Amino acid sequence: MKTKFTRLLDTLHSSFWFVPTLMVAIAILLSFLTIQIDQNAKTDIIGDIGWAYALGPSGSRAILSAIAGSMISVATTAFSITIVALQLASSQFGPRLLRNFMQDTGNQIVLGTFISTFVYSLMVLRTINGVNENEFVPHLAVTVGLGLALASVGVLIYFIHHSAASIQVDNVIGKVGEELEATIDRLFPTQIGRGASKHRQEPLSVDIPADFDRESSPIPAASSCYVQAIDTDVLMQLAKDEDLLIAIQHHPGDFVVKGSPLVLAYPAAARKKLVKQINDAFVLGVQRTVQQDVKFPIDQLVEIAARALSPGINDPFTAVTCVDRLSAALCHLAQKEIPSSYRYDDKDKLRVIARSVTFEAALDKAFNQIRQYAHSSVAVTIRLLDAISIIAPFTHTKADLTALLRHANTIERGSQDGIVEALDRQDVRDSYLAAVTAIDNHRSKYVSD
Repeated sequence: MKTKFTRLLDTLHSSFWFVPTLMVAIAILLSFLTIQIDQNAKTDIIGDIGWAYALGPSGSRAILSAIAGSMISVATTAFSITIVALQLASSQFGPRLLRNFMQDTGNQIVLGTFISTFVYSLMVLRTINGVNENEFVPHLAVTVGLGLALASVGVLIYFIHHSAASIQVDNVIGKVGEELEATIDRLFPTQIGRGASKHRQEPLSVDIPADFDRESSPIPAASSCYVQAIDTDVLMQLAKDEDLLIAIQHHPGDFVVKGSPLVLAYPAAARKKLVKQINDAFVLGVQRTVQQDVKFPIDQLVEIAARALSPGINDPFTAVTCVDRLSAALCHLAQKEIPSSYRYDDKDKLRVIARSVTFEAALDKAFNQIRQYAHSSVAVTIRLLDAISIIAPFTHTKADLTALLRHANTIERGSQDGIVEALDRQDVRDSYLAAVTAIDNHRSKYVSD
């Protein structure tokens, strides 16, 4: 339930309608409140305030009409600018980055401010009565409308600056990098050496039945979608209630085909109710999210770098910036305790096997494609090797160092084929030797295997 609620919050945060709708609702309530105060006020408080609006019905109608008309025009313009920014982001950075722009709270508030001011003005305008015997001018409500109009001018100035800043490539890369590190902190909260693991890293020989592969039954997926999140607490409870061992077959971010196995359940259990309960523990959707998928923001940075290295763009500086952000995130991940794949219940019985994302897998995801696209780019190749030199001191296991050395060797070999100039190859060789030296110097200092 918590996992699905988190997904709902993420969906609302990624929409352009939720925040403006809330602001419009608040504007409607504010209009009723101010009108009610004007109707019940026994003294002309507003008339005693010099800067407040205190003219007659015709002037009030004119002002509110001008505010309403201008706000809907500005809202239309702001929406058009937002759509242009989304188009630029899609073409320059890739369609996967659209979600980040959709989640921009600043743009949502800007649109909400213009629309809510428009709605507020209409709600107040309808109450103005110019008939002599029943004349009513809600001075407080009109004054508040003027205040909202002035606030909208300030929001418009902010929006112009924000729109220009939000499509700058360094800001886009920085925001994705921050999201990647926040995802790492959320999924891997424990630092190495600062918390005891609740589960064994490797199961005992008796924990997994010898006939598991033969006797387990696959629980099929109900639809073809991406795995956005998995509620392992629900699966653990199901495994305890049904006395099962459940092996999850997919990571968040994987694409599953309808009918393919989501999990393997042992002993064989294919009751319709259980199949539905297990499917309900998986949050599936048409696109990937960062809810539990640490590889998704890595892929976003890699996509920006790959587009920058394409022959049509040829922008190695952007690719170098992406490598810098990826190296910072990998340094952060290398210091985290990766949860065990084997989850035991309170009676120390193995119940759920859930494959965890490892440092090596994240490193492969971050470096492989950039290396392939940058085999002829001296600047990016050198920066990849420099990144390995930076990451090495942050690692804590021999396996992590071995993965870094494998990438250093692969990058260096690829550069010998892709780079023609001998001096450039020597520069790459120097960076390679520096990376190998950093790995060798740290190899004797790692804490555990």
